[in-house]
Amino acid sequence: MLLRVLGTAAGGGLPQWNCACPGCSGARAHPRRRRRHASLAVQAAEGRWYLINATPDIGDQIEEFPELRPGPGPRQTPVAGVLLTDAELDHTLGLARLREADSLRILCTAQVRTALLDGLRLGAALTPYVRLDWRRIGGRDGSLAVDSPLAVSAIPVSGKRPRYAADVPAARGGDDGWVVALRLHDHTTGRSLVYAPALAAWPDAFQDAVAEADCVIVDGTFWAEEEPLDRGFSTRTASAMGHLPIDGPDGTARRLARLPGRRLYTHLNNTNPLTDPTAPQHKRLEAQGIEVAADGMVIEL
Repeated sequence: MLLRVLGTAAGGGLPQWNCACPGCSGARAHPRRRRRHASLAVQAAEGRWYLINATPDIGDQIEEFPELRPGPGPRQTPVAGVLLTDAELDHTLGLARLREADSLRILCTAQVRTALLDGLRLGAALTPYVRLDWRRIGGRDGSLAVDSPLAVSAIPVSGKRPRYAADVPAARGGDDGWVVALRLHDHTTGRSLVYAPALAAWPDAFQDAVAEADCVIVDGTFWAEEEPLDRGFSTRTASAMGHLPIDGPDGTARRLARLPGRRLYTHLNNTNPLTDPTAPQHKRLEAQGIEVAADGMVIEL
């Protein structure tokens, strides 16, 4: 299994256009600290890649990775489709950037599809330009593609809806599919990856998946539970915003430290001290064998 980390920032990116917090100011002063919105590319077969989430940075993310660039035909692209973990804007706005395709395959849960079609009206906006090929994650045998050794499944980790879909009637299945972690399993090697850029809970099914995974990339939006309150941009805690914090007695770092595979954080908010590579929090994670994912990182399993 071959993966490329396309981005590692939470909504707004780093720097965020209207923010002068220490994290954003530091990224402007030191361009190497800049982070694009969190996304992955996974190779499904030779010359065929799927994007995990379609961010507002999708055009630049494709151009920065030669394996995703078009060719040799004038409109021949290796991008075979998009997998969605949720329907949040920072994970779906990039779908509009892909409208030049003849068809666009989108794999997601029923709840995410309902949000995009009924809440965001994505179908009405895009079908005049591109044929949308909707597929359910984990359908049939879970295979990502007919000629691919990869299988994908979804693990519900949050019932949080995007704000624009607050009043959208729930799809069949209730709230279980609004936010999911993705498990990718390679039948050829037997190795697996779990990707969860938004994590509001740590259910038993998720624990079972990460305990067996060779690589886990999870939500690192906030370092501390009170961070949104302390930084003055929200009246809610990290957990109330749908993101388990990294630090603290109930933080995810304690759970990750007990896992056997490779462990990384992604989806960093601009308030997170981990956006500063000199912050002491990095050494605390390193002591537990935990990494912070970097834009452009290549992972081979």
